[in-house]
Amino acid sequence: MSLWILNGQVWNEASAQLESKHIQVKDGVIAAIVDGSEQVAAEGCEVVDAAGKLVSAGFIDMHVHLRDPGFTHKEDIVTGSRAAAKGGFTTIACMPNTRPVTDTPETVKYIIDKANEAELVKVLPYAAITKNELGRELTDFAALKEAGAIGFTDDGVGVQNAQMMKDAMALAKSLDMPVIAHCEDDSLVKGAWASEGAFSRKHGIKGIPNESEAIHVGRDVLLAEATGVHYHVCHVSTEQSVRLIRLAKQVGVKVTAEVCPHHLILSDEDIPGLDDANWKMNPPLRTPRDVEAVIEALEDGTIDMIVTDHAPHSAEEKAKGVDLAPFGIVGLETAFPLLYTKFVETGRWTLGFLLKRMTTDPARVFGLQQGSLEVGKPADLTVVDLQETAKVDPSTFLSKSTNMPFGGWELKGWPTATIVNGKIVWTK
Repeated sequence: MSLWILNGQVWNEASAQLESKHIQVKDGVIAAIVDGSEQVAAEGCEVVDAAGKLVSAGFIDMHVHLRDPGFTHKEDIVTGSRAAAKGGFTTIACMPNTRPVTDTPETVKYIIDKANEAELVKVLPYAAITKNELGRELTDFAALKEAGAIGFTDDGVGVQNAQMMKDAMALAKSLDMPVIAHCEDDSLVKGAWASEGAFSRKHGIKGIPNESEAIHVGRDVLLAEATGVHYHVCHVSTEQSVRLIRLAKQVGVKVTAEVCPHHLILSDEDIPGLDDANWKMNPPLRTPRDVEAVIEALEDGTIDMIVTDHAPHSAEEKAKGVDLAPFGIVGLETAFPLLYTKFVETGRWTLGFLLKRMTTDPARVFGLQQGSLEVGKPADLTVVDLQETAKVDPSTFLSKSTNMPFGGWELKGWPTATIVNGKIVWTK
């Protein structure tokens, strides 16, 4: 049976405006996109009446933490997938800092099988660069690729040894696979949780300097140039990193990059004090100057895409205080309304620009078939009510965790339905 999505509003990049369309789905792919003024034969078909809401290609998040296996009190593949669907995401890529670390074919297959059983969103697993993410010995890249890993990363920690990273890049290049890097020099961050800036100075605490991130970016773009690998920089947060990535792209290095909503919207000057660990994340919130630098980098294409770095932790863990609590915030269920409210409603971005950075661009960078609203493409679709205004209420989250600083924020533009391979996996 086919599915019709009727009376939707689809962004037309050529005219830079929304246009009324009906969309037909058959056998999991987009079969037709019809002008909204036309009558369609939807009898006997499943029908979703979009009623003037935005219909977009499904959002893609290439950086999430599902905590499964090993930390399922924080999140698991099913709850993380539900949270993703509620946020309008149809494809997510999960990081390997699980327990056991995703460094064997068996763990990769466990993730894929559990996601397939859930029949919610598409879950793409990364595998670790080094065994147990200890930075001492490379994993079996070929076997991990064969099992279904889409790239290699030690996210959560930076690979500290330059020779190890160069060897990893050379091996990944030989397999036509990307290396995805958490850029952080451990020697510069010990004993600190906030950025080196106005907040750390005001409270007399040690700060994490920008160069802790940028040093690894600079090292790695040189190694990527030497090896020819596709090198992808995680959660860019500093002006210095932007400068290095921009230069690397200009000279032809195959480097791509991502940024998170919180690094586009918040700075260290927004942190209310030392009592709330929901403001503790890695990378930390940087200075307003850094925020403007990463916004401009996203706008000019130096940074290719938006990701959430969805990092769930239990309330008990975050209640330990800023010194002892783990780094990270959740983001799957609030990403689009945050960005739409902050940048599209204010006129800085077009809706088309935001959608591109959340759909087409991550698909392009990682060679995915989904990500475009075109006939013949996978029917991964998101319906969004651009007129709906609501406050962020963590008590309604489908994630197991609620650790984030946006509770109570009034936002506009909330997803109302998510469709994966032509199947409705979440509806409001």
